[in-house]
Amino acid sequence: LLCSILSFETNITPGELIIYYELEEGERSSSRGIVEVCPETHRITRFLEKPEEGRTASRLASVVFYCLRRDTLSCMSNFLSLYTRATERTFGLFWEWLINEKKLDVFGMKLPTGFQLIGQVGLSDYTKWLTHYSTKKQDNPAQPITCRSYARVGLMGNPSDGFNGKTIAMTISNFWAEVTLVESQTLVTGLPHPLNDPTEFGSLQDLFCISRREGYLGGLRLLQATCKKFYQFCSKRGIALTKQNFTLKYDTNIPRQVNKYFPLSLYHHSAIVSATLKCLMKFYNITDNDLPKSIRANFILSVETDELFITAGLQDRVVQVYEGLVYMDFSKKLMDEQGYGNYASMDMSDLPPFWLAYLSDPSDSGRIHSNIRQRWLSGEPVVVEAMKTFAELTDQARSAIKDRDWTRLAQLMDQNFELRRSIYTDDCLGPGNLRMVQLARQFGSAVKLPGSGGAVVGLCPDQARLVEMRQAFQEAGCVFCVISPYIPSARGQN
Repeated sequence: LLCSILSFETNITPGELIIYYELEEGERSSSRGIVEVCPETHRITRFLEKPEEGRTASRLASVVFYCLRRDTLSCMSNFLSLYTRATERTFGLFWEWLINEKKLDVFGMKLPTGFQLIGQVGLSDYTKWLTHYSTKKQDNPAQPITCRSYARVGLMGNPSDGFNGKTIAMTISNFWAEVTLVESQTLVTGLPHPLNDPTEFGSLQDLFCISRREGYLGGLRLLQATCKKFYQFCSKRGIALTKQNFTLKYDTNIPRQVNKYFPLSLYHHSAIVSATLKCLMKFYNITDNDLPKSIRANFILSVETDELFITAGLQDRVVQVYEGLVYMDFSKKLMDEQGYGNYASMDMSDLPPFWLAYLSDPSDSGRIHSNIRQRWLSGEPVVVEAMKTFAELTDQARSAIKDRDWTRLAQLMDQNFELRRSIYTDDCLGPGNLRMVQLARQFGSAVKLPGSGGAVVGLCPDQARLVEMRQAFQEAGCVFCVISPYIPSARGQN
């Protein structure tokens, strides 16, 4: 605990420190000093000494462990001069006065377990807890934690998520990444995946062929980077972690479409990071209050961009955290004011038949991101207006989905692609992507790029044409599948 406190103290704005924990079921808030904590800064916004039921919704209780700076000690004299009765001179009321009236900067650090005062605990309590945890360990000996995150397809607005735009994306159950965490004596950040992290080969020729097709960047670095960032996040946010070790392993069926310019079009790396984070949160009992979904998406992005220098945007991380069909607004005002966008889940009932196709060999899929960011940052009117138009198309698509107007949605998907094509140019999109778009249009299907490239997503309400189109794509050497949307309410093992 002392190490956690010292780490936390070095990462926060100067101020006092209160240790707190989450009340267990059956514990009354009126028996403790209750704190209200800002989830962004972990500053204590209000302290209530043994409040009456209903006065606060917070279930976070002080454990009577405080750290005060030397300069703050003089406040005690002021408090004692104001409150002369013995019943008023309690440490809890002192903190209530210090935080609520003096508005002093006080920060909170969360304990990972429960808490009881020594004077309130007897031998029977220790015996009960010892029996409880011994039985729990025998009945449930380090059960593995397995979590999945799903691939996503961008249905509208991409690539404007990286340019203060708006997008709509959907998780699909066809492709996923799965991480398993098992408690262990030592910490093992990842067991090599037999396909993605091969260390043995049949021959030098096998090594050459696999390395050329799969690249060198497997999933182990993603697991380790997520663990490192998770510890850093908890230290900064004042969340003490129990001293437990674990072993991680992962599996994924998301196509690793590696080429010179981009690592993956369906975002295998963000899915692995997302699934790893889910496991860590379950293992250390980190709640949505500790790490809200909006912040979780930023966390996943920071693992990729800050730790691994992967070029990425927020869209994919947001939809993999919220899951399902998600509308996202990344406007500059929102991002500047709150650090994240506005995200809204959408109704997934009665969706039309979307399909996905991708290149089995993406070597000619193009240099999708090109120099657009530089042109946007320099304020080039064509690019700036294009990003605004992407956002407008997304709002129109949101209305079309609400109205179940699939004909209109199909038109908007085609407009999305043509707008992207106009600013990125055919050379950047690449012949492989363009061939897939042209092939889909021969069958009257709406079509666009779902991500960075190497794949296309489409909408074809005509089932007969859909069957014909599947055959045509397969004959052209592409992988084709009808999308199975992942609906969060129907989740299984997560």
